[in-house]
Amino acid sequence: MKIKIVLAAVTAAALALSGCSAGSLGSSDDEGDGAAVTLSFLVDNSDTNSKMAEGLASAFNAKNPGITVKVETRPQGTEGDNLVKTRLSTGDMTDVFQYNSGSLVQALAPTKNLVAIDDQPWAAQVDENFKISVTSEGKVFGAPFGTYNAGAILYNRTVFDKLGLQVPKTWDDFMANNAKIKASGVAPVIQSYGETWTSQLFVLGDFHNVSAAQPDFAEKYTANQAKYATTPAALAGFEHLQQVHDAGYVNKDFASAKLNDAVEQLAKGEGAQYPILSGIISQLLGTFPEQADKIGLFPIPGNDAAKNGLTVWAPGGAYIPVSTTGAKLDAAKKFLAFMASPDGCAAQAAATVINGPFAVQGCTLPDSVPQVVKDMQTYIGTPGASGLALEFVSPVKGPALEQICVEVGSGIRKAADGAKLYDEDVKKQAQQLGLPGWS
Repeated sequence: MKIKIVLAAVTAAALALSGCSAGSLGSSDDEGDGAAVTLSFLVDNSDTNSKMAEGLASAFNAKNPGITVKVETRPQGTEGDNLVKTRLSTGDMTDVFQYNSGSLVQALAPTKNLVAIDDQPWAAQVDENFKISVTSEGKVFGAPFGTYNAGAILYNRTVFDKLGLQVPKTWDDFMANNAKIKASGVAPVIQSYGETWTSQLFVLGDFHNVSAAQPDFAEKYTANQAKYATTPAALAGFEHLQQVHDAGYVNKDFASAKLNDAVEQLAKGEGAQYPILSGIISQLLGTFPEQADKIGLFPIPGNDAAKNGLTVWAPGGAYIPVSTTGAKLDAAKKFLAFMASPDGCAAQAAATVINGPFAVQGCTLPDSVPQVVKDMQTYIGTPGASGLALEFVSPVKGPALEQICVEVGSGIRKAADGAKLYDEDVKKQAQQLGLPGWS
């Protein structure tokens, strides 16, 4: 959950999901045939999401004179989650609303509370990774709102060019690069354990490699039939944490450095590579705008260069509650169709800084996007070269992962022990969720 919390904040500000903005919570327009329709659209009050929503509404309204979309906002974090769940359960939800994709949307009981959109022509144009993240019992329930994020390694291209390094496609290549970077006097791998959530990317961002090696890992993991400690491909993420520390490849202040420190080290070339969520590029460019083309991205390398690929966090979704009916339902479907179109993507891009590729075929990125986003698009646009993070395909995630990763990445605990401890950590959550096989 913490990585989603951070992801929302980085996407909105720079990557802390946490203030309520006023707005009438509902629309009472009573439409008859041919009458104008007013749709209420509820989004969280983060700067990025509210701007994208307003941009979408404005562009849609201009193209659809008979329909008016009015944006309303809600708090982020637990307060916002509770509000969404309460309003769905009481039948008092807005006509359309924005919410998470992945395992969190499953908690909304989609088949009971949301309108499936499988029969809509535009659904075929939505990226498969996103559709998976908003699917329940074989039905698709949302349109993409926002862009992809990735768990990957951001790198200083100037450092790479100076040392004649190529982007690594295997872990051995990555470690060989690290040796050359260290010899040049630059810290090869930046870690920022002063903010513990940032410690998790060698594990969470490695899931494309895990699923490439064992395609049924998520299914077996959810059913308590596979473990990190006993699955070599999954254990590798913890081993990578230990290896970069034991080899002396991390920055000297890794234990106390925070995200801001890491961002500065990467931008200035004091550190060459940073395993992190790609959305932090907006924070980096806010302070170092000249680095837009000088910071690149590559996936966490695995053991097989032929299966090298990117672990992605899907965009949030826009959903229609079952309480939306009649003319409003038709209008809401039309609004989602616009959202999942090139025109909808263009409206979002015009409203705010775009930090990742869109999940809709035919959408193009503005030429002004940073190199990190262009690099992401290379993988997302190539079939089989990207896959969802584990939390989008399994509800099982323990709360102590970040602390365990700090211990392994600091040399306090060995990788195998960390993986075993994490396997124990997830048990409580799985039991609380009532998942089969965990009693």
